[in-house]
Amino acid sequence: MKKQAPTSDHRTEALARNGWCSDVPRFVSVPASAITARLHAFVGDASAEQVRAWDESIPPLQLEARRLLDRSGLAAHYTSILEYELPLESRRADMVLLASGSVIVFELKGRRDARQSDVDQAAAYARDLRCYHRCCDELAGGLPVQAVLVPMQARGYIGYRQGVHVAGPDALAEIVARIEAESDRRTGDEREPVRSPLHPETFLAEDAYRPMPTLVKAARELFHHGSLRTIHRARSFTDPAVGAITAIARDAAARRSRRLVLLTGVPGAGKTLVGLRVVHAHFLDDLAVARAGGKPAAPAVFLSGNGPLVEVLQYELRAAGGGGKAFVRGVKEYVKAYSGRRTLVPPEHVIVFDEAQRAWDALRMAEKHSGARARSEPEELIEFAERIPEWCVVIGLVGGGQEIHVGEEAGLGQWAAAVVQSARAAEWTVHCPTSVARQFGDVAGLRIEASDILNLDREIRFHFAQDLHRFVGGILDAEPAGGLRKCADRLEDGSFHLRITRNLDVAKDYLRARYADHPEARYGLLASSKDKCLAEFGIPNGFQDTKRLKIGPWYGDSETDPGGRSCRRLIACVTEFWAQGLELDGALLAWGSDLCMERGDWSIRLARGYKRGAAVRDPRRLRLNAYRVLLTRGRDAVVLYVPPIAQLDETDRYLRDAGFLGID
Repeated sequence: MKKQAPTSDHRTEALARNGWCSDVPRFVSVPASAITARLHAFVGDASAEQVRAWDESIPPLQLEARRLLDRSGLAAHYTSILEYELPLESRRADMVLLASGSVIVFELKGRRDARQSDVDQAAAYARDLRCYHRCCDELAGGLPVQAVLVPMQARGYIGYRQGVHVAGPDALAEIVARIEAESDRRTGDEREPVRSPLHPETFLAEDAYRPMPTLVKAARELFHHGSLRTIHRARSFTDPAVGAITAIARDAAARRSRRLVLLTGVPGAGKTLVGLRVVHAHFLDDLAVARAGGKPAAPAVFLSGNGPLVEVLQYELRAAGGGGKAFVRGVKEYVKAYSGRRTLVPPEHVIVFDEAQRAWDALRMAEKHSGARARSEPEELIEFAERIPEWCVVIGLVGGGQEIHVGEEAGLGQWAAAVVQSARAAEWTVHCPTSVARQFGDVAGLRIEASDILNLDREIRFHFAQDLHRFVGGILDAEPAGGLRKCADRLEDGSFHLRITRNLDVAKDYLRARYADHPEARYGLLASSKDKCLAEFGIPNGFQDTKRLKIGPWYGDSETDPGGRSCRRLIACVTEFWAQGLELDGALLAWGSDLCMERGDWSIRLARGYKRGAAVRDPRRLRLNAYRVLLTRGRDAVVLYVPPIAQLDETDRYLRDAGFLGID
């Protein structure tokens, strides 16, 4: 079914969240025209094409529902829900069936063949219910979710593809009966009663479904509401770290001491979300020390050296006034404001520095801050924090393997050195995971308290698909493809989609079809900054092209906005420098010749060089890290476009053998 955004003018309280909800016997007995009328009332601006799709699909669905009632006595207690709108989202699932022992989500398409984008779209509905619906979390005893793709012009059962049943409308009763039987077998005990279907009010409860917001959405929620939605499952992975940092801040205030907290984590584990939650924690208002002008209005600040991240967040929050700068600040402007001005005291007690492992070293600071004495960013921030009266907490959010800029290669050792060499070193305690504590073990005079609560090792950005960082790391380490395929299969089981093609139009068509029902989804074109061949294939990754890019509108605007700057148009391209720290739902990565597989290992011999005089310690490492960033931008999927040139033939074979599924 073609999706249209519903308009609230035509909703009633009874119709909220869905267009039709009834038990199966009532669904069968009501005239199809009456159901269509209800759906039209829910989707007030439905097009003629949409109404025609309902008219054509509801009668065969009713026929299969009658067959299901004939086959199973349990089916009389099932609930059918049509046009189920996921809370806090714009997507609508065509049909959900609350069956015994399972929840079945159906995606209907008005064609004969099942496209890969259709399969992945259906799989995503099932994945999101598993991850974010309270009743469908199997880890918490919820019902399992099954996905069914229905090409309405097909006939019979077609097969099982990437976790999705594919069948024509005439085979739906058979599929439901099969799923019911599988649910019975899963109990493993004939004496155990069959699980009753979910009650529709329980399933449709507004707070039952809480999806993981994108970073931008989370920032918007925190800024405007002061809190972040409760996210089922995700809270259990990040709450301990938030609690630990809260306790550290309270203790620092009580003891009038200074703390450096280093929070580590794999890409997508929620480090930035933890930092945002701490910055907006209400308890900090009570701990703030009054000064000449009273208590500070904002006792915490979120700093980032990631210019694009700052620009995007400020663009999204510009309606709040001040160009969004009250929410997030660039570390460069913060350093410029306080460096060399010792009488100027930061108003905050808590300073959060995102991507702390990428802090600039002293050489880069001297180059970029004209006239400044050679001190690293950690040294500067520690010195600023020591001006704050009575107590302070500096929180460094630490990711690994994403150092892509010149001057970022010094790593975490700078933070230990900054504390030990400070004028008030005795006041400081470093809180970090044991792995970081081992790195600092030989630093004399450093007081360390280690806790692995400060290490986030579960990926939540990618909808809980485990092992993405492991898979990407294996790719970039050129591990044998056969071993990586098992990891790719696990990602596929979690509905994280790895796709590949050598046809750019095919890649674009896949993403447009994949997100056709989701206007809020972000998908866009990415490429390496050091490639020299992509421009001839229509990928504008050159310096001048990316320099003209307006990153805020690229991430934030709708594709229908008159400026035409949205990432969804798949025209403008961002490089690793614009993509780092930000996320898309689907990433179309154009693989460049700057990283070619040659005789089983990665080569950068065709890459663009770095500027003359740039202090690059390891250019190959920077290239690998660039692709680490690019390969981990998509929350749902990464689609690789590998240009059809001989230099990339081995690369294409390796990536496919490792588990990327061809869509060409």
